[in-house]
Amino acid sequence: MNTDRFIGRPSKRSPSALRDVSFELGVSKHAEGSCLVKFGDTHVLCLASVEEQLPPWLKNSGKGWVTAEYGMLPRATNTRMPREAAKGGQSGRTQEIQRLIGRALRAVTDIRGFGEIQVRVDCDVIQADGGTRTAGITGAYLALHQAFATMKRVGAISKIPLREPVAAISCGLYQGTAVLDLDYAEDSKAQADANFVLTASGKIVEIQGTAEDHPFAESEFLALLELAKTGIAHLVGLQRAALLKAGL
Repeated sequence: MNTDRFIGRPSKRSPSALRDVSFELGVSKHAEGSCLVKFGDTHVLCLASVEEQLPPWLKNSGKGWVTAEYGMLPRATNTRMPREAAKGGQSGRTQEIQRLIGRALRAVTDIRGFGEIQVRVDCDVIQADGGTRTAGITGAYLALHQAFATMKRVGAISKIPLREPVAAISCGLYQGTAVLDLDYAEDSKAQADANFVLTASGKIVEIQGTAEDHPFAESEFLALLELAKTGIAHLVGLQRAALLKAGL
C-alpha cells in the first residue's frame, strides 16, 4: 500500500480511529425494542416490533422470522430528498440495504427459539454522513436484543434467542491508505470501500467491497479486513456496555 501521499483524514482522525459512537436504548415507549445509534454525524433510529403474522412459507414450521426495513428521512442529507413513497416505491439501494440488515440479524438469531413470531426492525436514517447501513446493522442488533428481552420479561420466551452480537463497519482506501469508518467526505473520494459485517467472535456474515478508482490488491483488502476486525471488536464492547447500562 502506498502511504507516501497520505496527508490526513478530513475528520483529523487516525486511520484506525472510529467516529464517536453512542447507543441509546429504550427511546420509544411503543416499540418492544429501540435504539438510537450515532456514528459521528450519522444517526439512525432502530425500532423492533414483535408481530404475530409470519411470512406464509413459515406457517406451522415452528420457526420465527427476523426481518428489517430501511429508509432515509427526507432531510437526512444536506438537501431534501423526496419520500420514496411519493416516487412510487423503494429504490434498489433501499431494498438492498434492508435485506442486508435482515440477513445480518438472522445470522446470529436462533429462529426456532421464539415460536412462530416475526420481529421486524425498522431502521430510519435521521441524519446521514456516510455508513448508514453499518450504523443501522449495529443499532438494529441492540433493538432486536431489547425486543427479545421484552418477550422474555412477559413470559413469551424463556431465554433470549441470540447466539452472539453482530456489528458492521466500513473501511476504505483513502489517499492510498486503509482507513476505518468512512464519513461522507472520505467515502465520496475513496479509491475503494468495503462494508464488513462480523460477529463478536470474528466470524464473517457479509463483506461488500468495491473498487471506485482502480482494482485493489489482496494485500490492501486484508489491511481493510484487519481494520474492520479491530473496529467491530470495539463496537461490540460498546454494544455490551449499552445493554448492561439498560439492565439487559
